[in-house]
Amino acid sequence: MKTQILAILFLFLISNSLLAQEKVKDFSLPAVGDEKPFVLSEAKGKYVALHFLLKTECPYCIRHTNDYVEKTAGLKDVIQVFIKPDTDEEILSWAENLDEDSFTIYRDVDAQLADELGVPGGYSFHNQLVHYPALILIGPDGKEVYRYIGKKNSDRLSVKKFMAVLEGLRK
Repeated sequence: MKTQILAILFLFLISNSLLAQEKVKDFSLPAVGDEKPFVLSEAKGKYVALHFLLKTECPYCIRHTNDYVEKTAGLKDVIQVFIKPDTDEEILSWAENLDEDSFTIYRDVDAQLADELGVPGGYSFHNQLVHYPALILIGPDGKEVYRYIGKKNSDRLSVKKFMAVLEGLRK
């Protein structure tokens, strides 16, 4: 039994490290409102932090988004991409609770990008099954370099931990 658990853990670690070495397929996300879509290939040479936020009303998503917008504004080599699977109307209503409006929220229609990037689904939230909250960091070369999948709504990668990850990658 112990050997089987170790073998499974080893395979999991290997698969995660292989996943982190693959170049992410180019994608486009529609923006909410009149902003232009986000296209991954247009961000070449920069880090891209994909923040997968939960569907519908989510106070932790508001706090998470406000923290990152406020505390990472000076990072010129990082693009923060906040993504929700809701309709434009639902996102605009949700965004009224944000501290700032100087950034764009993008739509992951039917959570297609979350599925493509392997963000696990099945999290029960407001009587719906949704994807878990996640942050996926893509490096300047277009390869995934880091991912954090929350275990529940309040489990998010803090800005402080994000900055430490980024610092380690820049070395």
